[in-house]
Amino acid sequence: MEIQNYIKSKIHADNQSIESQIAVWKFLNHRIVFTNGCFDILHLGHIDYLSKAAEMGDILVIGLNTDASVRRLKGPNRPVNNELARASVLAALGFVDGVLLFDEETPYELIKKVKPDVLVKGDDYEISEIAGHDIVESYGGIIKTIPLVDGYSTSSIIEKIRNI
Repeated sequence: MEIQNYIKSKIHADNQSIESQIAVWKFLNHRIVFTNGCFDILHLGHIDYLSKAAEMGDILVIGLNTDASVRRLKGPNRPVNNELARASVLAALGFVDGVLLFDEETPYELIKKVKPDVLVKGDDYEISEIAGHDIVESYGGIIKTIPLVDGYSTSSIIEKIRNI
């Protein structure tokens, strides 16, 4: 049960509980990296992206879209996995330090709270399109994009399953 409790301790649905943890990380001068997404069906592309993001700092915090947020972004048939399942899978990854759920279209307000040193998205975004880039730039933080692995997306996996 210790491992399951450890995994659960990384998930912050209310986002209040993370504030004291962030303060500790900042006090210890840890470099905090933040990224976000739906992460509906975890695949190689996600692992490649998240592991590269984790290498950009000491702490990796992931903003995870709630189920309602995913439905608004991806349509009524998504997500395939509910938010607790998606958060648990992400939190089980050894290089993930925190998973924060957010219900808005973007994690803009969450980024204001976390104040990451590094904000990361896939290279399918221009830096000017990344939610929160202005916040992070305002205090000297860094915005990075990571190349995505060709041929891996949740939508393509879902389509492949439908065609079987």
